[in-house]
Amino acid sequence: MRVILAEDSTLLREGLARLLAEEGYDVVASVGDAEALLGAVAAHVPDVVVTDVRMPPTNSDEGLKAALEIRRRHPGVGVLVLSQYVEQRYAVDLLTDHAEGVGYLLKDRVVQVEEFLDALRRVAAGGAAFDPEVVRRLLSRSAHPLAVLTAREREVLAHMAEGHTNNAIAAKLHVSRSAVEKHVNSIFDKLRLSDVDGYSRRVLAILRYLRA
Repeated sequence: MRVILAEDSTLLREGLARLLAEEGYDVVASVGDAEALLGAVAAHVPDVVVTDVRMPPTNSDEGLKAALEIRRRHPGVGVLVLSQYVEQRYAVDLLTDHAEGVGYLLKDRVVQVEEFLDALRRVAAGGAAFDPEVVRRLLSRSAHPLAVLTAREREVLAHMAEGHTNNAIAAKLHVSRSAVEKHVNSIFDKLRLSDVDGYSRRVLAILRYLRA
């Protein structure tokens, strides 16, 4: 079985590569960011990809976005997400688009190597492998339009609705301006406003907040 690993932690990435090699798997590429992952998949077209959710450059959801892109470009490649986080929006997109050949495990809950290897085999064979906790969190997701935002992102959006600039929000929350900008960009992305043309994304996000 040909495998590609995508994990920004060098120790974990190398550890997984060594484990898989010892178990007889062919690790054809081992990368540390989403862009390299997409390139490696295009070059090698493996049986399965193992990817984290949060990877450079922003360490937010690049890995999961890459997983969706892989499924779009290479539907025959299995994708096993291995992460500490359940990123709800893109996880739902990944799991509901094509449930075959997809898995999502939480690192802290994988207590046995064979559990991970069994999930990998199932996903590569076109099956599914989901941690029950992932399923529970996705099923319990509220239908509220702002449910996809984190508590801090909702807080930032509330301050935006009050008319505060990013600098003012940073001062209120005692964080850097760049941290606020990352939250604002994440809000636009999660509310599907990133590609809106002709309108102020900030105004549209505030309108979503006020209507909620």
